[in-house]
Amino acid sequence: MTDHLNALRSIVDEEATRIIELRRTLHHNPELGWDEHATTAAVAAALGERGITHALRSGSTGLTADVGAGEAAVAFRADLDALPIDEQRMSPYQSQNQGVMHACGHDAHTAIGVGIATVLSRYEGLPGRVRFVFQPAEERIPGGARAMADEGAIDGVSAILAFHVDPSIAPGSVGLRADAITGASDRLSIELTGPGGHTSRPHQTADLVYAAAKLVLDLPSHLQRLTDPRRPIAVVFGRIAGGAAENVIPSHISLGGTIRLFDLEIWRTLPPRIERLIHEIVEPLGATAKVEYEQGSPPVVNDSAVIDVIRSAAEVTLGSDSILPTEQSLGSEDFSWFLDKAPGALIRLGSALPDRKVDLHSARFDIDERAIPTGMLVGAMALIRLLERAGA
Repeated sequence: MTDHLNALRSIVDEEATRIIELRRTLHHNPELGWDEHATTAAVAAALGERGITHALRSGSTGLTADVGAGEAAVAFRADLDALPIDEQRMSPYQSQNQGVMHACGHDAHTAIGVGIATVLSRYEGLPGRVRFVFQPAEERIPGGARAMADEGAIDGVSAILAFHVDPSIAPGSVGLRADAITGASDRLSIELTGPGGHTSRPHQTADLVYAAAKLVLDLPSHLQRLTDPRRPIAVVFGRIAGGAAENVIPSHISLGGTIRLFDLEIWRTLPPRIERLIHEIVEPLGATAKVEYEQGSPPVVNDSAVIDVIRSAAEVTLGSDSILPTEQSLGSEDFSWFLDKAPGALIRLGSALPDRKVDLHSARFDIDERAIPTGMLVGAMALIRLLERAGA
């Protein structure tokens, strides 16, 4: 095992500089979801330069690549898209596309995917095949993971891995968690209508402002009372609009918010329950509600057996002190759609900057690039161990 680890370390050391340069190129040229044409081309070129077979998605963005051969097969997912944010941090590789930046680390995920593919293509004795999935539109609803899963991108694989950079933990470390690690994030839009009226006579009309306030307060509490308290649901409104004058009860008010939760079973049955509750709250007040419920991605539920394999790989490559527990996040990740096809795990990859704190989706987001060779090494070892388990 020591010889294998030394071989992997040697390849990672040789390739790390080029992979970091690829990450900077991607960061400099970000593209939004479903429009990652230059990004797809850059990844295809990088794989081609390394002699790695790849296939572009027909008529769209994204691609897959295969390394190795054999019946045993596992997969690695990387996401390509950036966010509609103006980058504020000044660096030589700052975004040159106004209003678009890699503020969530997808440039690093993609570069690491190319890096792991490169390492394994040079590694002698790979015990099977690894499918690398470079997906578009992780930040969109519906996202690229669902599309590629439906297209069969990971059919036949026994497990799938993905990284997500974590700016709260130091480079050289990984955060692992079995069970749910990210939440579902659904979108809710409600249009309230009524006849309108004078604020001096609210009893003669439907007071939509009052109805909207009741929704904001009562929908979360009613929903939680109808749900196992050990399975929390976060209903938060981010938009309320309506009315034009202080003494006029409006005839239209719109509300919008998100619903986030960790429980996959509840998520699958939630939309009709939400709509029923909304009508039950506002109809006694004389208001009419039109409800649009848009389901996003389900929660990411890490497979415990896959986490055990990753943990053993991280212990060998990084040492046990570099493996950290990680908290659940109600942020959404469409990697979950691949987990409908195969067991897998999302790994948090330490990327904290040495001089300041930033959060994901910040206009000043960046990573400590020491995370990239760490991801290459841990990812390569974990995929090898998963192949060994699949072929056993």
